[in-house]
Amino acid sequence: MIDDDGPVLCADVQDAGADPFCERPADRRYSVCRKVLGGCFRFESTSEALLDLVEAAYAGLPPHHFPIGEPEFRIELRLLPRQVFPLAVEPPPVRVQSGAGLLCGVMDASNYVVLAPEQHRALIVASEDMLGHPYHLRYELIEFAVFTLATRGLGLVPLHGACVGQHGRGVLLLGASGSGKSTLALHCLLEGLDFLAEDAVFVQPESLLATGVANYLHVQADALRFVDDDAATRWISQAPIIRRRSGVEKFEADLRQGHGRLAAVPPELVGAVFVSGQPADDPGALLSVIPRAEIAVRLRADQAYASRQPGWHRFEQRMMQLGVYQLRRGRHPRDAVETLRRLLD
Repeated sequence: MIDDDGPVLCADVQDAGADPFCERPADRRYSVCRKVLGGCFRFESTSEALLDLVEAAYAGLPPHHFPIGEPEFRIELRLLPRQVFPLAVEPPPVRVQSGAGLLCGVMDASNYVVLAPEQHRALIVASEDMLGHPYHLRYELIEFAVFTLATRGLGLVPLHGACVGQHGRGVLLLGASGSGKSTLALHCLLEGLDFLAEDAVFVQPESLLATGVANYLHVQADALRFVDDDAATRWISQAPIIRRRSGVEKFEADLRQGHGRLAAVPPELVGAVFVSGQPADDPGALLSVIPRAEIAVRLRADQAYASRQPGWHRFEQRMMQLGVYQLRRGRHPRDAVETLRRLLD
């Protein structure tokens, strides 16, 4: 729902001397509220185009809740005039910095994020040029703010990985880029498992309840050779193509279009699986147990950022109690899905 409320951006160059920090209230402002990652996020802006990107990212998601409550976060989005020197084919990468209780992510002087985690607030500034780069604006500025505020405000452990489940139970899918996590997550979705996330998972370390943003699935074209469902093939192949910073191009398929089931509640983790690109020696035995003495080293090597967060030690302890596995490739991704299904039973 969009409503008019409160102060807005000082975008008029003529106002720069009178209001250099853009603090003066204006006449019109829009706001959107969305339940994301267990929190209530209010996005405010004078730009409907920026709020359209918020809706593209977070509208239609299952509202997840944690027993610890539902804090409110406020994010202001400001649109600046087009830059004199327009952006190149690809925006510059985000550089991060911190100090005085603030976290910053900066592309350039007209495109950046400033976060005050203790106040549950953030400011996102983008130039009109960035509207021509919706993927980067959505993922590297808006998502940066949402993920960071939720992680700090809810005490979650942020993991680079995927998560699928069934009957309120979930399993983490970990591994290096290119190991096949997204392809496996796709087939889990198509085979009826609940889909939580394919790239970023957030875990409450004590309860091991997990949440994520199930908005888009990113898969390369070669993943379609294993998809037998014609409707699913059309859904993916007709999706927009995005280009990662690495240069890899992937389909960005909207998961909210009804293909498969999104996790309605945060699943409780029953274990973690490192996905390997290597074929199994025995096609009937894809899963192997990682020795307990090796689990901590494997997890920390795979999750460099998360392993430095406050809740990591408890998360690591809990995963060692549950078990961590390695999953090698079978003849078809369905074989791996059935292996995960047995682990979830």
